[in-house]
Amino acid sequence: MRWRTIIRRTLSIALVAIAVLGAATVAYFYYFQPPTVKTSVAMLAPVSEVVYGTGIVEPVRWAKVVSVNRKRVVDLCRCEGQSVKTGQILGRQDDAEEQAALRELEIRRDQLNRDLQSLDRDRQRGTNSKTEYERQRSQLKELESRITAQKERLDTLIFRAPMDGMVLRRDGEVGEIVGPTDVMFWVGLPTTLHVVAEINEEEITKIAVGQKAYLRNEAFSTQALPATVSQITPKGDPTRKTFRVYLLLPRDTPLRIGMTVEANIVFREKPAAVVVPSQAVIGNSVQVVSSGKIQRVPVTIGVRGTSYLEIIGNVSQGTPVLSPARVDLVDGASVRMENAPAKEALNTPADPQLSPDLSATPSQVSSAQTEQIKDENAAISAAISARVQSIVSDARRNASK
Repeated sequence: MRWRTIIRRTLSIALVAIAVLGAATVAYFYYFQPPTVKTSVAMLAPVSEVVYGTGIVEPVRWAKVVSVNRKRVVDLCRCEGQSVKTGQILGRQDDAEEQAALRELEIRRDQLNRDLQSLDRDRQRGTNSKTEYERQRSQLKELESRITAQKERLDTLIFRAPMDGMVLRRDGEVGEIVGPTDVMFWVGLPTTLHVVAEINEEEITKIAVGQKAYLRNEAFSTQALPATVSQITPKGDPTRKTFRVYLLLPRDTPLRIGMTVEANIVFREKPAAVVVPSQAVIGNSVQVVSSGKIQRVPVTIGVRGTSYLEIIGNVSQGTPVLSPARVDLVDGASVRMENAPAKEALNTPADPQLSPDLSATPSQVSSAQTEQIKDENAAISAAISARVQSIVSDARRNASK
């Protein structure tokens, strides 16, 4: 019975020892180990500041064909996409009433011509006064003017191409009644296109002719479509508080006439700048990690992006920084860096094709310290296991006695 008592006491002591060691381990990890922080690295990336606007793709040279008179359409060409010459007939409106009025005027003119010839013969024989002859001649000139005006009115009922180019679009159908507010045809040159963009008046001072722009359209969501500022309208719209800016497109642009785009006009850019995540900046400083300790470094904020921003100061490429920043940690505090994946570079709207120089990633910066932490944890676990095994062995030896 004595050996059983000894075994029970020994096992109790072992369990107590295990509990004490476990509590010591927990206390070590929670109270004596440095806090673990998430980090990122300062990276080199191209950054740009842009002005945002929206616009529509249009030909540089184009014109609308509208009806001068409110009349019924009797003929329209099926000529969308076809080349036309200036003055070429594209359609007609009902001109029956105007034609009847012209014929009436022409009949009166012919009658006046005959009467005038008769008066001229009588005047030469001296049987008629010169006054009557001049009166009839004045009436004839008036009729000639009215006939000319009527012909011009008839010509306004004909839709003609206003320029050499292509019929870009045709609206309306035969039988419809159209008026001056109805556009029947768009005619232009589809080879040279530009975007007519609207820019807020508070940002128009940043825009200048020759600046680069990058466009976005849902049909080409994975592409950055280039353009160049070619013209800025001198007068803005006081109602909408916008200015019109023209962005010239390259000849090989995939955009089509009438598409809507979002425009980002680059007014300042740097090919290589030090950028960090926005959440790494606290006030005007960042917290860098050097030799396992925190050091707060003052910086100046440059270009701001959606998730990243440019910093100017004593922070170089590859420097690990706390991200997010920790206001509860003071300078000189010891920390352990969490092995976080590399962040992407600043995603500037100006040129998504540019990529940052990722010669140093957070995983590379913190790998040595991470391995050191793993080795320390393994050593602690091995010590606990060895101590427990020793206590159990002593208990068995005492039991055998």
